[in-house]
Amino acid sequence: MPMTIRDAYGPNRFGLSFELFPPKSAEGMTSLFQHVDELVKFDPSYITCTFGAGGSTQDRTLDVIAGVRDKYDVPVATHLTCVGLTSPQIGEYLARALDRGVENVVALRGDPPKGETAFTPIAGGFSYANELVGYIRRDFPQMGIAVGGYPERHQEAPSLAVDLDNLKRKVDAGADVVITQLFYNNDDYFRFRDSCESLGVQIPIVPGLLPVTNLAQIQRIASLCGAKLPPRFVAALEKHADDPAGQFSAGVDFAIEQAVGLLEGEIPGIHFYVLNKSEATRRVLNALPQFAEE
Repeated sequence: MPMTIRDAYGPNRFGLSFELFPPKSAEGMTSLFQHVDELVKFDPSYITCTFGAGGSTQDRTLDVIAGVRDKYDVPVATHLTCVGLTSPQIGEYLARALDRGVENVVALRGDPPKGETAFTPIAGGFSYANELVGYIRRDFPQMGIAVGGYPERHQEAPSLAVDLDNLKRKVDAGADVVITQLFYNNDDYFRFRDSCESLGVQIPIVPGLLPVTNLAQIQRIASLCGAKLPPRFVAALEKHADDPAGQFSAGVDFAIEQAVGLLEGEIPGIHFYVLNKSEATRRVLNALPQFAEE
């Protein structure tokens, strides 16, 4: 079983991964692990857990991801952002993560704290994700590092070309893998992958998928990250506006179609944003012959 993200991809190795977030209650934690029980049946390469602004959830992030590693013996990754943390504080967190068996980091600049419209680094902190990547690669060289990529452009970037240059800096600083933001048009992913390759990016570009289970929820999430929803997909969801089960099925059907199309394009893996649930992702994977539960 691969122990770092860099080992999850390659010839005859398809990187399947799931992303969790730290629950706010003991009940939420119990529910989360019930869903992880179902997800690990698909033998994921690794599982990640998000990190709150300013490290606000760092203890819970470690509890979740170290708990997943201990219970299921699966490689794990902690997300880490630059928001509100000095480099010594980041180092302390990474040392704690390693002590708990967390061998990988998803290194992100992070979004501005709630109520703020622009990212402002604190004194002694990092301004950009490439600085964070470089710090981890220098001081924690044993850790695998994933970074984010944006098939439809990061909302703060003035152009896709500038955004790609920013990504290249993260790769050059020592990233092992790029995991994309969610998207719903596969052509956007393939164009992005081609653009990365033309810049000399030779690490895996892993598509991130969020199976839709609720129209209002995905409209909110898409507006936050700048993802476009295809009109035919929105129409399929709106057809079941008063039918939650119908919306769920329409979303899963679209995710299956999207996954099949991506697999035909010889992707290195898939990263699922599971939102601490399992049923939608389970249905998608069961529709793909290489992952279906026996």
